[in-house]
Amino acid sequence: MTSHLKKAELHCHIEGAAPPALTLQQAEKYGVDTSAFISDGAYVWSDFTSFITCYDMVASVFRTAEDYAALAEAYLLELAAENTIYSEIFVSPDHGEAVGLPPDDYIGGLAAGMLSAKEKTGIECRMVIIGERHLGPENVLRRAEWTARQSHPLITGFNMAGEERMNRVADYARAFDVVREVGLGITIHAGELCGAFSVADALDLVKPSRIGHGVRAIEDPDLVRRLADLGTVLEVCPGSNISLKVFPDFQKHPLRRFVEAGVRVTLNSDDPPFFHTSLASEYEIASTEMGFSDAEINTMTRTAIEVAFIDDTTRAMLLAKLDA
Repeated sequence: MTSHLKKAELHCHIEGAAPPALTLQQAEKYGVDTSAFISDGAYVWSDFTSFITCYDMVASVFRTAEDYAALAEAYLLELAAENTIYSEIFVSPDHGEAVGLPPDDYIGGLAAGMLSAKEKTGIECRMVIIGERHLGPENVLRRAEWTARQSHPLITGFNMAGEERMNRVADYARAFDVVREVGLGITIHAGELCGAFSVADALDLVKPSRIGHGVRAIEDPDLVRRLADLGTVLEVCPGSNISLKVFPDFQKHPLRRFVEAGVRVTLNSDDPPFFHTSLASEYEIASTEMGFSDAEINTMTRTAIEVAFIDDTTRAMLLAKLDA
């Protein structure tokens, strides 16, 4: 059992963390029929395209700052109960705008939920702004420019997510330059639906300190060596990878091979209820299905804190908590 291990998470999409029970409550509040995307208390999808559709439908029932406060608090309280000391959530103001919620209200609601959870449990949390790849390069650049103008203390990074098979990384490189110039942390989804070339493009053009997923890099031994040499961290989400059929099962998942090759990795849940997982489950899977020792798993948690988008004082405090 890994319940005694302290945990940290760097890769979770906040709408994707909405418990189905909370989504049903929200849908009832707004008179939304959920039969197309929730069945028997579980989210309904069959492949990546239908997963994105389902995700958007779930997001559409969170419409006010208060709704987002409730969502952030619900997820963080769940994490804290699982012995989690740090969480970074991926947040997409585009989802707020889609239902008429201005970005400042979207961020304000999430921040209120984060602070409430911190007051109750001590859990630290930060926001990483998402540019949605499938909304096109101009939209991602617009989101990066908006992010660069923010001074909210809980916004500490920028990321690009969404449909990886759309366009090329080169089309979005300018957006990352914009946020780099103001000192924000940079991560990018790559090497999940697309092969090793996607990870190589991200390294060449975006130069992130972390890569979301990155697991398809395993297809290119030279690229794996490059990741190890650079110290680029992979935010690995095993449960998500199996659910989306990136790999057939946990035994075939390359996490162990990355660790053996000296690549730095962290454990994450991605969109937990969509993939019938949780951060606690991911830690348990690493232990029981993948054979990692407690010490190896603690190294992954330490890595997460070392590369988190936080100030040095917070990092030192979290590392002390981990070692306590």
